[in-house]
Amino acid sequence: MSKNFEEALHWRYATKKFDPSKKVDQELVDKIIDAALLTPTSSGMHPFQVFEIRNQDIKNKMVPIAMGQEQVADASHVLVFAAWDNYTAERIDHIFAEITEKRKVETGRYNAYTERIKGLYLNREPRINFEHTARQAYIGLGFAMAMAADLKVDSTPMEGFNPEQLDELLGFKELGLRSVLVLPLGYRDEEKDWLVNLAKVRPPKEEFLTILK
Repeated sequence: MSKNFEEALHWRYATKKFDPSKKVDQELVDKIIDAALLTPTSSGMHPFQVFEIRNQDIKNKMVPIAMGQEQVADASHVLVFAAWDNYTAERIDHIFAEITEKRKVETGRYNAYTERIKGLYLNREPRINFEHTARQAYIGLGFAMAMAADLKVDSTPMEGFNPEQLDELLGFKELGLRSVLVLPLGYRDEEKDWLVNLAKVRPPKEEFLTILK
């Protein structure tokens, strides 16, 4: 972790042009993915997965799916965040079986809690449940981007893509997943990126923050 995390957050920006000749060390990519893995999620269920795309042919096929954004082809690695398409009893039971095993507590310790969760989630429309799982993926994206900035790895958060086409390309439907976010990783091309030297603009803190005493 860097000595000045705030400085790293000021350094990062949504990279518009990656240098395709510069590759990110796999050790750094692994740390970025680990940050997403360590994300806190609702009820600890972590209802999303990360797919690490190294294959150049797949990255090239993603360009038209991503509305022509070349970052997905030029990036060293591309992470795709895919959320559960729905909550199911099997998925909930699997997660809490793992929790039970890793915490070394008695079998059935979480039965009452899981039944409450099932009563809430399994009676909702799949659309509502997917919206909930997708929000958890956004938390993971934030952790991954923060770690990337701390490691001085450039990234570009992307919602601008056709989810149905990306799901088809990566076979997500068969896995019960739906793509939510794309995060190319690499190193900026400072000569060709129009955004690299522009000021980072955010709302004034006095507008952003409200303190209730």
